[in-house]
Amino acid sequence: MRKTTIVEMLRNAGENFISGESIAGELGISRTAVWKHIQALRDSGYEILSRERRGYKLKDAPDLLLPSEIQIGLDTEIVGKEMNYYPSVDSTNRVAKKLAYHGAADGAIVVAEEQTGGKGRLDRNFFSPRGKGIWFSVILRPNFLPKDAPKCTLMAAVAVAEAMTRFKFKPEIKWPNDIMHDGRKLVGILTEMTGEIAKISYMVIGIGINVNISRDEFPEDLRGIATSLCEMNGGEELSRVYLLRAVLEEFDKFYREVTASGFDKVLARWKKYNFTLGKNVRVISASDGSFFTGKAIDLNHDGALVVETANGLQTVYAGDVSIRQT
Repeated sequence: MRKTTIVEMLRNAGENFISGESIAGELGISRTAVWKHIQALRDSGYEILSRERRGYKLKDAPDLLLPSEIQIGLDTEIVGKEMNYYPSVDSTNRVAKKLAYHGAADGAIVVAEEQTGGKGRLDRNFFSPRGKGIWFSVILRPNFLPKDAPKCTLMAAVAVAEAMTRFKFKPEIKWPNDIMHDGRKLVGILTEMTGEIAKISYMVIGIGINVNISRDEFPEDLRGIATSLCEMNGGEELSRVYLLRAVLEEFDKFYREVTASGFDKVLARWKKYNFTLGKNVRVISASDGSFFTGKAIDLNHDGALVVETANGLQTVYAGDVSIRQT
């Protein structure tokens, strides 16, 4: 937290230098300790000028999802208070599950610049290039029952969609949790739970957001089915730090809400962003490839999709099927 405070002090100073003595006094540490923190920030990629008898000035900050950047001005009560940053991991969910097993706090996050083995629903690979997106996982220790855990996937999708609207985007949610634009995927979400019949030990929700990936940077087989916020924005790149901060704030808001009063408001917000309801869909079993078709007509109180078929209503639960519009 001290490095975060130093970065915030340097930002607030603008073009002015701030003395090591002032920083030391604010933090209650020695000037030698301040110098060590400054060196650590420089090692992380911050360009900090120093002048004898004048102090320090921030010249440039790295385009990295560092806790010292994300936590500046972060307005949350639970989510993101504990941050674990990695330049590269195979999967943020895998790391988060290990941390959760060893006692990581409710709302702790794992964020990485890249994933070398990111996974989505149904064990699909998730393209996660270095510095081009937001790849992170949230650890939750909720007080509700395991039967409500699948609705957290919809909650995560709503939180990301709400954050995107802050940046004037108009996201659409494909049931249960893919966020789309013009029929192509922007965001993938994967929820995993560990617990017993009557109690959740912990949940890990992994979220991957394609932010600054240009069309030609996607693998050829993904160009027709994936897109990015940069592409939606006419090629102009976005601040990953600002966007992640917004996502964490929205996630925190909805998580506190569902913990206190249930999922009704989340499900209502999901319906606002969805583009599945009212559409003809094909429901495909992941286990044997069998399928049925019908019209998606509603989302029930469990977050399941209600499909009207020639043989009557079918209730579809996430995790074991794919939904495709027909």
